Amino acid sequence: MTVRHRDGIHFERGGEPCVVADARSAAGRVNVVSHAHADHTFRTAPESIVCSTETAAIAEARTGTGFEFVERVPGIELVPAGHVVGSRAAIIDLDDVSGSLEDVTDDDGPRRYCYTGDFSTRDRCYLEGFDPRAVDADALVMETTYGLPKYRFSPQEELEAAILDWLRDNDDRPCFLFGYSLGRAQKLQWVARDATGDGGREILVSESIREVNRVIERATDGDSPNGATDRPADGSASGGLEFPGRRYDSLRGLTDEIVILPSNQARADWVETAVDRENGLKAGFSGWAVDDSFRYRGHYDVTFPLTDHCDFDELVETARAIDPEVVYTNHGFDEAFADHLATEYGYRAQPLKRNQTTLEEFF
Repeated sequence: MTVRHRDGIHFERGGEPCVVADARSAAGRVNVVSHAHADHTFRTAPESIVCSTETAAIAEARTGTGFEFVERVPGIELVPAGHVVGSRAAIIDLDDVSGSLEDVTDDDGPRRYCYTGDFSTRDRCYLEGFDPRAVDADALVMETTYGLPKYRFSPQEELEAAILDWLRDNDDRPCFLFGYSLGRAQKLQWVARDATGDGGREILVSESIREVNRVIERATDGDSPNGATDRPADGSASGGLEFPGRRYDSLRGLTDEIVILPSNQARADWVETAVDRENGLKAGFSGWAVDDSFRYRGHYDVTFPLTDHCDFDELVETARAIDPEVVYTNHGFDEAFADHLATEYGYRAQPLKRNQTTLEEFF
């Protein structure tokens, strides 16, 4: 078995892609999409995709292209990844994947793989975190966005309390919050709701964020009047999700509104003009907020390390809880984290670089 980073992550047998995860165009015998962020979904969808119902709905709404999907096939089990609504990690047993090459004998290495995709182990807002203790795998393919020791974040309750305190301390002026349209923007609405008191302080969102809200609400059958939800074992929403943000018609004449915009608009001229004109404040949210440069790049007044990824300690805990024979790291500080696992814990660990030879080729 060979694992490669090509267009997506390829799990190959006999040089053929048996399973391909999170590719833009490449296709394997089985194709997995972990979640609906644009860099993890297909430009042109294969004949069939393995993903969650929520991911399929969000991807179709954002791309305008529908596709056939299933949530389970022989040899692949999807489990909550805790990144965004619908995100799933994949447990892959290539011996059981339909269409595997039965006559291939390159099976001296690991047999069962865990591909995390983007993930977070924290339970937060309406999401269930990824549980590495429930995973049985010989090999772990994990994203390592925050794979340096400097990226250690406060407990989730403390982070959310700090955000809420800041919003309440600035309840006499508009607050502009910036986060990804899918993921952070919904969690910011969830947290900000508690700063609206009796509902007198309004939460406004952009058209793109409101469209994502609607898709998620439809996909989870959202009809809860107050947005509260219980999480069942599969990480989906029971009773549905409902977000409080209303699409704004104008950003003039603001008083105390909480305005949530996509993070890629933080430095747009029209945003800077609106913030200055309305005497507003800007807040940025990302794990990169640990670095002072994040605040300056976004022209933020304040930043919070609110993220949909694991911090450094959570990445280490994930690897140690699964305790695989081999670890492949991908994205972010992949080389440094692989080296940390190898030197501190004795794991065979390697960063996945595009088209690079992998450890299994030497078994």
